[in-house]
Amino acid sequence: MDKIWLKSYPPGVPTEIDAGQYRSLVHLQEEAFRKYADRNAYVCMDKFLTYAEVDAYSKKLGAWLQSRGLKKGARVALMMPNVLQYPIALAAVLRAGYVVVNVNPLYTPRELEHQLNDSGSEAIIILENFATTLEQVLGKTSVKHIVVASMGEMLGGAKGMLVNFVVRNVKKLVPAFSLPNAVRFKQALAQGGGMKLTPVELTHTDIAFLQYTGGTTGVSKGAALSHRNIIANILQSEAWSQPGLNKAPRVETLTIVCALPLYHIFALTACALWGTRMGALCLLIPNPRDIGGFIKELSKHPFHILPAVNTLYNAMLNHPDFAKLDFSGLKIANGGGMAVQQAVNDKWKKVTGIAIVEGYGLSETSPVATCNPSDSAVFTGTIGLPVPSTDIAILDDAGQPVALGQPGEIAIRGPQVMSGYWNRPDETAKVMTPDGFFKSGDIGVMDERGYVKVVDRKKDMILVSGFNVYPNELEGVIALHPGVLECACVGVPDEHSGEAVKVFVVRKDPALTAEALMAYCKEQFTGYKRPKFIEFRDELPKTNVGKILRRVLRDEKKVA
Repeated sequence: MDKIWLKSYPPGVPTEIDAGQYRSLVHLQEEAFRKYADRNAYVCMDKFLTYAEVDAYSKKLGAWLQSRGLKKGARVALMMPNVLQYPIALAAVLRAGYVVVNVNPLYTPRELEHQLNDSGSEAIIILENFATTLEQVLGKTSVKHIVVASMGEMLGGAKGMLVNFVVRNVKKLVPAFSLPNAVRFKQALAQGGGMKLTPVELTHTDIAFLQYTGGTTGVSKGAALSHRNIIANILQSEAWSQPGLNKAPRVETLTIVCALPLYHIFALTACALWGTRMGALCLLIPNPRDIGGFIKELSKHPFHILPAVNTLYNAMLNHPDFAKLDFSGLKIANGGGMAVQQAVNDKWKKVTGIAIVEGYGLSETSPVATCNPSDSAVFTGTIGLPVPSTDIAILDDAGQPVALGQPGEIAIRGPQVMSGYWNRPDETAKVMTPDGFFKSGDIGVMDERGYVKVVDRKKDMILVSGFNVYPNELEGVIALHPGVLECACVGVPDEHSGEAVKVFVVRKDPALTAEALMAYCKEQFTGYKRPKFIEFRDELPKTNVGKILRRVLRDEKKVA
């Protein structure tokens, strides 16, 4: 393969990384615990945890888990938002020799039951706010050990008690539950303090995470990510970020804003694990949907790296207090999870002074596969270049590479690519090529510089009278209209053209009419691309990470 992208690499970025420098993620974490012992590792609701404290707490919790009789490789589910217990539990599970199964706390009982059973989880560490969901399905799962955490318990003293009182009694965010055999998080730490953590021999091929995909292509599947997969992606991210981090002034200790949920692969790698490797401070935001509260937390800390999705960037920019923040320390604003829109980037750069650096990846790739240069001063409208040690191929339906500049399925090969889907060899075979490429399901093109542009997902493409229409293109242009806050395009059945374009719009300007937006689209798009229908909504359905769910909009039309 002609790796044309290498000639576009920023100076100082290596073309390869060495994933062999760590035996396991535990090796990487324990090195950081020693090296940065006195540094703050996490802060949440004004409570700091040092690397030494994460080390000590995770040893205790790991020893407690081992005392339950769980064997090496047992799956332990984590069902928490961004609270201090999460990084402690994360390190504890890995150090004890187990596999982390990240669970979305907002799952319904049906979704939770599926994930616990599919993964074969034997233990779960859960925030009490969501314990009622577990109670409803516990008897249908193989979970035997439950640790229940609370919002306030790690904050200490009167503050911790006050937070728990408010969460439970004022905001009433903890529905009544009954889990008779559950142990409280602090109780497990206390019991584990009298035990010894037994070191477990882990290798590169041992599974570290079962990271469940959103299930947008069918039943939710667990991407089996090995210790090597995650180590590789941490080191790839570190190498790729150097030009951005080296911009003056140099910072000794980085602060990473962790507003995306840690149970999601983007924040897991880009915030918690990469942050650990760098000795950074992670600012944990339990509820980024409270934009006012989020901005208040940002005002307390100089911050240097801010990973987010397009919808979160947009929400921040539309809050009156956002522009008052101090952006002088901001070095890198990473965009991922969904397409970053030109309109959002332009406003972001105007307010903060830096462009959003868009990257691309999936749960199956740990996640980062491509990224724009971290010191880029311009928004490229692409997902950038393959990161070190990564190959990208653009394939046709027969699995053959297409000509440069032609659209095809983006396929990824590298040390960060999963070993397969958990217990689903049939599904694994559908996405892996004989020569080791993972077929992403996304349609993209690569230019002569090696930059890749996502045109759309295969399933999101709209076919109008034989012409391919890609929603990303339409949404990016429609979002530039000053009266539009957010939008999503889907295909709906049409007796004349097979499918027609329908756009769902959240207005920024209440006076915006469908006729005015239609006139704008007529100026911007050739005939077959223009929306035939426009529907205004107060909000659009989104994942908990903030990604707009076109599938939900499509499915609701079928029901109707």
